[in-house]
Amino acid sequence: MPRKKPIVGIPCDHRMIGPHPFHAVGEKYIVAVSDGANAIPLLIPVLDKPIDIEEILETVDGVLLTGSPSNVAPKRYGGTSPREGVLQDERRDATTLPLIRAIIDQGTPLLAVCRGFQELNVAYGGTLFQHVEEVPGRFDHREDKTAPLDVQYAPVHDVKLSGTLEDIFGRPQIRVNSLHGQGIDRLGEGLVAEAIAPDGQIEGVRVKEAKAFALGVQWHPEWRFWENGFSKALFAAFGEAMR
Repeated sequence: MPRKKPIVGIPCDHRMIGPHPFHAVGEKYIVAVSDGANAIPLLIPVLDKPIDIEEILETVDGVLLTGSPSNVAPKRYGGTSPREGVLQDERRDATTLPLIRAIIDQGTPLLAVCRGFQELNVAYGGTLFQHVEEVPGRFDHREDKTAPLDVQYAPVHDVKLSGTLEDIFGRPQIRVNSLHGQGIDRLGEGLVAEAIAPDGQIEGVRVKEAKAFALGVQWHPEWRFWENGFSKALFAAFGEAMR
């Protein structure tokens, strides 16, 4: 019998929790897939020897690339070495960056959020600002980590929309949260900018030649998605694309 719900692969973060290494995904992403996209979340460990991409693609009907405390390693896009204390996750990079191109080539729906959005840009040959707040003319897009989560994830600036994102949200502008230090510098070849912050920072993209749903956003639509009509629309569209 065919599956009643699509399966969404979610690559994990590789991180130390106490003295032990863990493969982890935040619950907010899992719930957004389960309830928002009406799909089954399947966590993909990021092993030292990555799981074979073909085996992943044979198993999943879509992929969600999540946000993370870690950054894409600058060597992946020709950037300068990161500053001391900046968290990297090269196991995740090794799994997600080649997986992205395979996902798109096969026509598997993809939704990329925050770090995942940045991974999407790097996978298509783009580069990143490692510290957006230090770029002339750019805002400080970071959250106040001392504030309550409701404050950290509250909408703080508008983005102008176009293309598929405008179609999904049903208007040319929405207000979004902002919890990122990195951001797109040079847009990857084959990506189309579909959300722009007031300071000119690219905050949403579409893969131009994708056969299926393939979008990335810099903000966090997964946070209490059920309270935000735009977030609900995005995850619903992702789920419908898989079905």
